[in-house]
Amino acid sequence: MDLAAEELQFLTLSSILKESINIPKLSTKTFSLITLTLIFPLSFAILAHSIFTHPLLNQIQSQSPSNPKTHQEWTQLFIIQFFYLIFLFAFSLLSTAAVVFTVASIYTSKPVSFTSTLSAIPRVFKRLFITFMFVSLLMIVYNVVFLACLVVLIISIETDNPILFLFSFIGLFVLFVFVHVYITALWHLASVVSVLEPVYGFEAMKKSRDLLKGKTQMAMVFVFGYLMLCGMIGGVFGRVVVHGGDNFGMFVRALVGGFLVGVLVIVNLIGLLVQSVFYYVCKSYHHEGIDKSALYEHLGGYLGEYVPLKSSIQMENLDI
Repeated sequence: MDLAAEELQFLTLSSILKESINIPKLSTKTFSLITLTLIFPLSFAILAHSIFTHPLLNQIQSQSPSNPKTHQEWTQLFIIQFFYLIFLFAFSLLSTAAVVFTVASIYTSKPVSFTSTLSAIPRVFKRLFITFMFVSLLMIVYNVVFLACLVVLIISIETDNPILFLFSFIGLFVLFVFVHVYITALWHLASVVSVLEPVYGFEAMKKSRDLLKGKTQMAMVFVFGYLMLCGMIGGVFGRVVVHGGDNFGMFVRALVGGFLVGVLVIVNLIGLLVQSVFYYVCKSYHHEGIDKSALYEHLGGYLGEYVPLKSSIQMENLDI
């Protein structure tokens, strides 16, 4: 890719980020309430759950497997993880539904309020849930293949086989950097499709795949950047807050922990906004007209209302 193309790609990425960051200014109260009630609990749970699981893991590792107390601690660990995953799953879908619905309402000049967003979430949640289940099946297949490559990698290390090690390492690298990132991009875009179009589940995934064509590289850059930011935040949190008891005081750990939770809240909010805006970018790239009237009525259907409005959506602020 030549320099001019790289500059053009950078401007396009930055314009989407700029548009996404500016959206909350159009309805500050609504986005503040969404952030406080949905995105903050989600972000807090992502980081804080390790505070509860880490002591249990240490106790399990320090005791004999035949110790009755070990079985009790394993049970506690599984219960915590079970409820954590349920909480994570629920608030992830709720946050996605709320942000996508609110952004679409703003673009269609639909009255925006936290109450209307909450009213729409139950029907949006059902569609997102079905789409998530289909994506989960795809992720199960991915995890099986990833685990197989990991087993081969371990065998290659134990048998000191450099060729087998090289191929298994390359397989793991490709699976994570490309396949995992692509599936994540597919899932995020399919979630937006499930809210804004009358399709969900497997059809939403197919629609998402079609929309990603020509914009796959951009989507993977966004997803990879998001995953890296989350990874770095989680790494620092684990090092300082979870494992830093011997090196950092309680006040410092609390201060750093609170700061990192706040950073993750911002990252998650911007990530949800970016995936919402990126949907319109993909639609425009494929010359698919976005009928503002149809979208307005579709959003109103979640609330049981019908208000005709004839116009077409304009993304004038985006440099596509």
